[in-house]
Amino acid sequence: MTRMAPPPGSGCRDIPVLRERGQREVFCGLTGIIWLHRKMQDAFFLVVGSRTCAHLLQSAAGVMIFAEPRFATAILEETDLAGMADAQEELDREVARLLERRPDIRQLFLVGSCPSEVIKLDLGKAAERLSREHAPHVRVLSYDGSGIETTFTEGEDACLAAMVPVLPETQARELLLVGALPDVVEDQALSLLSAMGIERVRCLPARRADEMPGVGPETVFALTQPFLGGTRDALMRRGARHIAAPFPFGEEGTTAWLAAIAAEFDVPREQFEAATDAPRDRARRAVAAATEMLNGKRIFFFPDSQLEIPLARFLTRECGMEAVEIGAPYIRQDVVGPDMDLLAPGPVLSEGQDVDLQLDRARAARADLTVCGLGLANPLEAEGLATKWAIELVFTPVHFYEQAGDLAALFARPLRRRAALKLEAAE
Repeated sequence: MTRMAPPPGSGCRDIPVLRERGQREVFCGLTGIIWLHRKMQDAFFLVVGSRTCAHLLQSAAGVMIFAEPRFATAILEETDLAGMADAQEELDREVARLLERRPDIRQLFLVGSCPSEVIKLDLGKAAERLSREHAPHVRVLSYDGSGIETTFTEGEDACLAAMVPVLPETQARELLLVGALPDVVEDQALSLLSAMGIERVRCLPARRADEMPGVGPETVFALTQPFLGGTRDALMRRGARHIAAPFPFGEEGTTAWLAAIAAEFDVPREQFEAATDAPRDRARRAVAAATEMLNGKRIFFFPDSQLEIPLARFLTRECGMEAVEIGAPYIRQDVVGPDMDLLAPGPVLSEGQDVDLQLDRARAARADLTVCGLGLANPLEAEGLATKWAIELVFTPVHFYEQAGDLAALFARPLRRRAALKLEAAE
């Protein structure tokens, strides 16, 4: 198998990037708990933080925080923050109470909602102590979800990176798929890889603690999410090797992602085509159904999820859209470089954010569709701009062939709604 080459004379890998450092408008990394706790069926996420953090999760999840079965908040009171109480003892007591009440928990994540200097707790050391105390039944890990130090999807990256050092050592040659996908989407990926003849495939995170993969010098891994740079680095420190590829959004991206894996495992071209031809055709036809609404439309991305560059590649190459600006919280070419190679020059690439300056550019551009966070969507809609919530692209199944049409439809829907409203107003 050969890897997909960029078209002659195109590609954005080497164009200048506008780097901005100012006020940001993004969710914090705590939000990742909402999809991670659904993926890992015997894990529990205990957020150590303030009432504000509890209210955030309650609002973001749409449920009462303590009614949710596998995440909760250990609220720090004023006496804790002032150092007047022994927060370590209180944390140990709360963890013991939780594990006694929930014997099904096999992995417990202590999630910091603020830097350790603020909450007066070293959660890393607390996790080591509690893990020893509750071994072997429960493994306790910690990571930072602070909105001061993380953006929206970095919570998942921090969580998976925290798991890598404690994964068992293996000498087996295996493919590791990295990133939390809905089970039905993960099953589709495993089915495609099996049809290609690749059987030794593991997933991080696994659905249950006793299914966690090993890692070693014979492990090769493919990222399924472009926001997992820290996890990538942690795996490489363990000796694993990264298969760089465009991300599996749309027909082209999925084919390129699979082709990179096929090249690594010497899959014969005939077997690759037999495994992918039918789903590729379904994906093309499904995307075409949404392309009529998207073709020729201009799109502007605010930085939010780190999905922006792969999504822009999909929308411009498969759906006929024109990208005006593609903003991303971080741009790591060792992660999204293959997508940048396929992205035609023209749009502004911006990294980080100064929200006031970017709002000025968005208003001046007046693109047909603006992808942004919840906090910006309603004000921009009020100014006459059609918007798409970036958060929906993380919560909705959008990877691989069978979801390609759904992904295109997510962007077509606000344009259809706006067209319907204009027609209704004209009547």
